[in-house]
Amino acid sequence: MASVDSVLQGVSVSGKVDDIHRKILTPEALAFLALLHRSFNERRKNLLERRKARQAELDRGVLPDFLPETKHIRENPTWKGAPPAPGLVDRRVEITGPTDRKMVVNALNANVYTYMADFEEMIQSANSVTDSSAPTWDNMINGQVNLYDANRRQVDFKQGQKEYKLRTDRKLPTLIVRPRGWHLEEKHVTVDGEPISGSLFDFGLYFFHNAFETQRQGFGPYFYLPKMESHLEARLWNDAFNLAQDYIGMPRGTIRGTVLIETILAAFEMDEIIYELRDHSSGLNCGRWDYIFSVIKKFRNNPNFVLPDRSAVTMTVPFMESYVKLLIQTCHKRGVHAMGGMAAQIPIKNDTAANDKAMEGVRADKLREVRAGHDGTWVAHPALASIATEIFDKHMPTPNQLFVRREDVTIGQNDLLNMNVPGTITEEGIKKNLNIGLGYMEAWVRGVGCVPINYLMEDAATAEVSRSQLWQWVKHGVNTAEGKRVDKSYALKLLKEVADQLAASAPKGNKYHLAAQYFSSQITGEDYADFLTTLLYNEITQAGPPSPASKL
Repeated sequence: MASVDSVLQGVSVSGKVDDIHRKILTPEALAFLALLHRSFNERRKNLLERRKARQAELDRGVLPDFLPETKHIRENPTWKGAPPAPGLVDRRVEITGPTDRKMVVNALNANVYTYMADFEEMIQSANSVTDSSAPTWDNMINGQVNLYDANRRQVDFKQGQKEYKLRTDRKLPTLIVRPRGWHLEEKHVTVDGEPISGSLFDFGLYFFHNAFETQRQGFGPYFYLPKMESHLEARLWNDAFNLAQDYIGMPRGTIRGTVLIETILAAFEMDEIIYELRDHSSGLNCGRWDYIFSVIKKFRNNPNFVLPDRSAVTMTVPFMESYVKLLIQTCHKRGVHAMGGMAAQIPIKNDTAANDKAMEGVRADKLREVRAGHDGTWVAHPALASIATEIFDKHMPTPNQLFVRREDVTIGQNDLLNMNVPGTITEEGIKKNLNIGLGYMEAWVRGVGCVPINYLMEDAATAEVSRSQLWQWVKHGVNTAEGKRVDKSYALKLLKEVADQLAASAPKGNKYHLAAQYFSSQITGEDYADFLTTLLYNEITQAGPPSPASKL
């Protein structure tokens, strides 16, 4: 095997490296990242080009369907995914949140079964338990430090007069890490002149430092895998898992990955995605808002896919209900978990009636999920854990319901593409989209990737839905329920009104007008960035001069 020094030739770090970071950015860990990059980055880039080719097909009116070349995989009833791993048998309530040190402690102290530590969208602001993160260098590398310490039960700290300590009266939730998606890069680390994949950076550092430690704590190196669009992207993850396990001498199949089905194209390849990851699969998850975003994004040029106000696009409309049914049926057929979606509500402390109404909404949503056959669900705030647990305990007395096969379900292409969604487009709906989109983008350029707006935790997915709907409505010149044609001038007029209102009511130095500049280019039916986060990445990153990794 090549020496660490030789592998580190061509590896540079341009982010600030404090003393506390050196236990993460060791020469050995950076050499492992370099190996991952050199092994897989070319394939990653090719798969991203393949996404562009698929988009061109959709723009020509070619609709997605189940792949004929993988029919033998879908129709073979004998193969299964991996059995549930230690710490992943019962996942009835999972909390998601940032890798900020306070949130790590709060999440691990919550009465939940697993905690998804999020590098993709999450980090915490100073003011909220569950604000989430934009991928600044500090956020990413401090998050790795916090998870390193958490796995070693050394994450206690004091902030002002308040102490944050891990509880010792019960077993802590199983830790699962969500790295960034394949489309994102970490420009502060370059290998042979190229920025490393954000996915491989997040996965590689966490795995290298924590794989054996997580086993000592009774679980293992577990991951949530976001934003995939095909089974070939799952194959890339599987190959990275195998290389990583071989590299440190860990048996293959120790890693587990739960895939978020949050793109319409992945919905047609759920069997294949589990198959590619089958020795490492821990199931699929319904990523509802990202999924709705994907539908709008992929079919944005098709007038048959125009949706009404986002408040009308619920989990019970035909295309969403079909997606859920197929996901549960597919997972249970293959013996893996089918996880439900996020409850984004946060407690309303100063209005009892409004809070009670919001919590009833959470109960209804979780009841729908458990009755459909889901094995667990997500919450964004610890206060919702008891509600979700109560519902799942009552209706799912077993650790999971993999035995609910949903053989009554038959879902085809038309079901997944059924856009028969009742509802209208209103000026109120447009302003709501502008409010959410600007609120999210303004926070993101300040380094915060998830913000409370109207007592809902809004993240990148809901902001993407907001701007994509506006783009689509302008593109196709729809009329509102009030009889107003939605064109470029009307959209920009409302954008200015909402931006001015938000800026005037926010603290001095806010970035609403900067957010509006970015947003204006994304709602006029012309330019369309694949992701808001890539559009804004340079606003939050300031890479310094590169330093050779061997000199850190």
